[in-house]
Amino acid sequence: MTAIPATLFDAARACLDAATPEAKVELTFACASAFARGELATPDDAPPPEPIRMPGRPAKPALVHPRELPKRGFGTAEGRAAFVHAIAHIEFNAIDLGWDAVYRFRGLPAQFYADWVGVANDEARHFQLLRDRLRELGYDYGDFDAHNGLWEMAEKTAHDGLARMALVPRVLEARGLDVTPGMIVKLRSIGDEATVAILDTILREEVGHVAAGSRWFRWYCARAGVDPNPRFRELLAEYARAVLYGPFNFDARSAAGFDDEELRMLEAFANTRD
Repeated sequence: MTAIPATLFDAARACLDAATPEAKVELTFACASAFARGELATPDDAPPPEPIRMPGRPAKPALVHPRELPKRGFGTAEGRAAFVHAIAHIEFNAIDLGWDAVYRFRGLPAQFYADWVGVANDEARHFQLLRDRLRELGYDYGDFDAHNGLWEMAEKTAHDGLARMALVPRVLEARGLDVTPGMIVKLRSIGDEATVAILDTILREEVGHVAAGSRWFRWYCARAGVDPNPRFRELLAEYARAVLYGPFNFDARSAAGFDDEELRMLEAFANTRD
């Protein structure tokens, strides 16, 4: 029986601290279920969040600079496994990003916490699907190197919920909306319908995750009395110059809460960045 902390913030921290994939997934499922049953309090007098330099991580994969990751095509079994591993690593990080939003940002509406607990639970399920597929291909999570870009952005925005909502869901995680359809086409062309089915599920559900980021970004802007679009442009220039690439999936991004001006802004920014 998994021990569940008494408060949502303690539960989020426990999930963040869990160091093995098995422990992080199991505890995420258990805590999300307890939250859904109303068993996790969100006390107004909870102590402030503590800094997190790194959440719990297994010994492997080794984390390297993105430039050190080899380029592999889908033409070999190893290349396909490396691709599945890369997506699994993104989903593993996304579990922590969901829980960190819950742990980090206090005094917010109940729906904020419900949204990000739900995201963490979805990401744990996505990771498990991908890990199972990786094992079917003869590999496991940790067999390939990976990078730490998602968590690095979480660290950079730990002080500012508005910036977090703008940049992690709407820039880094939204990248999956742009590239996944092309990956599905390539995998389907080589007959890998098992991986395609997983990516179809992830793409459909990630639209909702990015939409949560859009919704809470605008909520933060309204609370601060700032115009969302100029602020989004400023944040892109400050934080995202090195990580924003086109082309963009305008249909999926529109469904995820981007308006026409933001879509034009993304395209112009990507075309003119250094």
